[in-house]
Amino acid sequence: MIWDCTRFNLEFSMATEATVSCTATPGLPAPARKEYYWLRSFVAGGVAGCCAKTTIAPLDRVKILLQAHNPHYKDLGVFATLRSVPQKEGYLGLYKGNGAMMVRIFPYGAIQFMAFDQYKKLLSKKLGISGHVHRLMAGSMAGITAVICTYPLDVIRVRLAFQVKGHHRYTGIIHAFQTIYKSEGGVSGFYRGLMPTVIGMAPYAGFSFFTFGTLKSLGLAHAPMLLGRPSSDNPKVLVLKTHVNLLCGGIAGAIAQTISYPLDVARRRMQLGSVLPDSEKCLTLSSTLKHVYTTYGVKKGLYRGLSLNYIRCIPSQAVAFTTYEFMKQTLHLN
Repeated sequence: MIWDCTRFNLEFSMATEATVSCTATPGLPAPARKEYYWLRSFVAGGVAGCCAKTTIAPLDRVKILLQAHNPHYKDLGVFATLRSVPQKEGYLGLYKGNGAMMVRIFPYGAIQFMAFDQYKKLLSKKLGISGHVHRLMAGSMAGITAVICTYPLDVIRVRLAFQVKGHHRYTGIIHAFQTIYKSEGGVSGFYRGLMPTVIGMAPYAGFSFFTFGTLKSLGLAHAPMLLGRPSSDNPKVLVLKTHVNLLCGGIAGAIAQTISYPLDVARRRMQLGSVLPDSEKCLTLSSTLKHVYTTYGVKKGLYRGLSLNYIRCIPSQAVAFTTYEFMKQTLHLN
């Protein structure tokens, strides 16, 4: 296919389309409509997040059980736990806490994707920051914004996922909200572990956006015809082919997870709070990291469950990117 273009103007983001700016040609479709752009972008991001998280819900449950050293599974590895959970709790046990996750992840994904676009424009137009730096900064700021807005729901989801059949402290989402509010200091009980989450989200989201954007820019700059294809709703928009998109997303997720994983371990333990027998040693970020390191070490403590995160990130990013790009084309967001 011959492209009637005078230049490529590539604008990249972790989960948004890469566009190719072409000279206007008679007969080409008009630009995508701008009506209700924010709403359509919100829905696209939310649906993508829900599909991605549902796909890896069993792996998320196992990760929480291993990170916090659940007494019922503390001596098991990743695959042994995956086999043991259905035996003890039935196959639905692998999806425990996923309802709360869906309540959280829809606004989380929507806010993150929308915030990234807005921060990127702000940094570029208002502050004059562009290139790799503005992708890294915009990604970090978008991740932090989404976390702060949805954090209480994440606490509820973690508490429900940590429970084992026959040893339930909470009967559901509403009961968990009520119990935490009454017994753990009111609103502050829903923000345990927020600081390590924010600190961990900055490098995680930042490096995710940065790595994905860099890989995408290199691919489309050097081999646009091999790696790219025209968007289904606007031929002037060039997007990565699905398999290339999934590969870039998987690499970005793996790098970001490795950098931020110890902070994720600390966050989970702080979120669980009084559920853990050693909760008094996990009140602050520094004390939690110190306790995990001195008690369990690096491999079995700070990086416990990391192999599972590598297994999680590839299908999660794959589904998220594929769904988001499909929704963007369906809702004319290009």
